[in-house]
Amino acid sequence: MARNTIEAGENIPKHIAMIMDGNGRWAKKRLMPRSFGHKMGMERMIGLMEHAFDLGVDYVTVYALSTENLKRPKEELDGLFDLIRNHFAQYMERVCARGVRLRILGDTSLLPKDVQKILVESEEKTAAYEGKGINVALGYGARAEIVRAANLAVEKGERLTEESFSGLLYTGGQPDPDLVIRTGKEVRLSNFLLYQAAYAELYFTDKMFPEFSDKDLEEAFKWYACRVRRFGKTDEQL
Repeated sequence: MARNTIEAGENIPKHIAMIMDGNGRWAKKRLMPRSFGHKMGMERMIGLMEHAFDLGVDYVTVYALSTENLKRPKEELDGLFDLIRNHFAQYMERVCARGVRLRILGDTSLLPKDVQKILVESEEKTAAYEGKGINVALGYGARAEIVRAANLAVEKGERLTEESFSGLLYTGGQPDPDLVIRTGKEVRLSNFLLYQAAYAELYFTDKMFPEFSDKDLEEAFKWYACRVRRFGKTDEQL
């Protein structure tokens, strides 16, 4: 079992989020097109999801395409959309066969209509699953998500609490991420889960996403297990 690679009793995060950075740079370094890097990144994403669930994680959120990424050259975006057209449904079916529910986070109206259809159908196939979840952020920006939630509350005439506001976010009903992992050398959140990640542990690595291995994920979990999560309390109160 994969769990044997982590020490017995080690604290496994229940919700991890990944900023999958460096696919294009990884490919460019190998004199390959950026589209090749994105394909390898998608395959690595699926492998890491499966390994995370094997280790005891309940929720995995991945930052696949930001609203800012939509400004990239048409050729690169077409390659990304082709990956969804050709592989997304198959890959998600493979992972979600474990009883995992899929949610798409973001404004999917920004994506091509045939891609939207694939995403909706993939979500619908897992709608009855509970307890474990995959969130794929596509056409996603955290500031836009927060504004959207605030507007929903205004439309309903609600006075918000932190709990009710959380319920209006794309991740409503899910626990906040315990651990955010970012590959690719950058040290920032880049408009990802700004509200939900308020108390997440942040793990940064220089490795590009396609080379972030299952072993690297385990190392991130070991690092997480050594963190003391006080949530404002003192050591004596824990």
